[in-house]
Amino acid sequence: MRIAVFGLGYVGTVTAAGLASRGHQVCGVDVDAVKVDQIRSGRSPVVEPGIDELIASAVVSGYLTATTDPVAALDRADVSLLCVGTPSKQQGGTDLSYLRRALDDIQQALAAATPPASGFHAVVVRSTVPPGTGDDVVRKTFGTMSPESGWTVGTAMCPEFLREGSGVADFFNPPFVVLGTADQRVTDRLTEMFSFLDREIRLVDVRSAEALKYACNAFHATKVSFGNEMARVFRAFGVDSREVMRVFSEDKVLNISPAYLMPGFAFGGSCLPKDLRALLDMARVNALDVPLLAGTLQSNELVIADVVDRIIASPYRTIAMLGLSFKMNTDDLRESPNVELAERLIGKGFEVRIYDPIINPERLMGSNLRYIESRLPHLRRLLYATPRAALEGSEAAVVATSDRSAIDELRTAPPSWILDLHGRLGAEVERLPGYEGIGWAV
Repeated sequence: MRIAVFGLGYVGTVTAAGLASRGHQVCGVDVDAVKVDQIRSGRSPVVEPGIDELIASAVVSGYLTATTDPVAALDRADVSLLCVGTPSKQQGGTDLSYLRRALDDIQQALAAATPPASGFHAVVVRSTVPPGTGDDVVRKTFGTMSPESGWTVGTAMCPEFLREGSGVADFFNPPFVVLGTADQRVTDRLTEMFSFLDREIRLVDVRSAEALKYACNAFHATKVSFGNEMARVFRAFGVDSREVMRVFSEDKVLNISPAYLMPGFAFGGSCLPKDLRALLDMARVNALDVPLLAGTLQSNELVIADVVDRIIASPYRTIAMLGLSFKMNTDDLRESPNVELAERLIGKGFEVRIYDPIINPERLMGSNLRYIESRLPHLRRLLYATPRAALEGSEAAVVATSDRSAIDELRTAPPSWILDLHGRLGAEVERLPGYEGIGWAV
């Protein structure tokens, strides 16, 4: 394929060299003539292990060249990859000025360049950009192209996952190849372009592809801060935190895994809140700041407050709560965020009707019965034996369980509004009128 790579920084240089090394005809484009001259002479404008050899070989073979002229780069090109910088603005936002300039250059160059035989060209963003950039900036740039130009353009987002210092290795062994587009022609082009990788392309919507890179980097940064905060706390107790984290990382079921990473409602139960508070106390008695751990409890509280605010802002005042224990398949009510939510709604004057498949008024006994009688006597009066009884007469449902009987009842007799705190109710419920997810759009 003929590919134009716009931007010859770390990402663009590694991408151009990697694609050229696999037989694609690649032309790098940059406004910096020094970078262009370095590529043409077989040298890398960036420092990366293995990049010099890759560029030298690709230039000698004739598969890689570079230019400052977008028209020359786009001549008969099948794909444009935008790898330009997207630095921070003063207030932290993303500066898209380089991206906009590259898009304008492409639009103008297409009017002068010769189209490929198919007449179709894919414009694909590799730079990290905020969700909505593809829809609001990239696609709109090419929405007014004249058919007389001989070009038709499809757009996409294909985020890169290259780490400086191991960019070449990461290019040939990425964690995944993600493509955000609704254009099948772009999907076909990118599938062909990356066919040398042993990876199936993960096709998602454009905004999800744009958001993914931010989620990855935020999590990486959080992991660094988490390890360092653990070290600060445990150092005061004579603990080698390196050994702790070595063993910690061996747990691939909960610690290093997808567990707990699904968006949903707040955490609770007998362990997580208690142990977080204990760690914060360990830090406090040793005069240590651990803002990540402190912020975790604060963030959890904000999840509950957000749901309360959304319910208050709704026109509904009779609420069925489906699910009361802190998570599915347990009867533990200790520090359950669902109990906290019910308490706050009752305090705000809402009529609350509760169904939980395990915390059932007909089956309460032992410690659960004593807990409710001593701590939550008013909630016992609000518990219903079936989801139908709880939903009957309710204007809205707040759903924190994927109990089959509750889901069936929602499908059979849906209330006016369903607020899903669980995220696994299934497509049939998510298609119902009035459905909303706590943190996702459908």
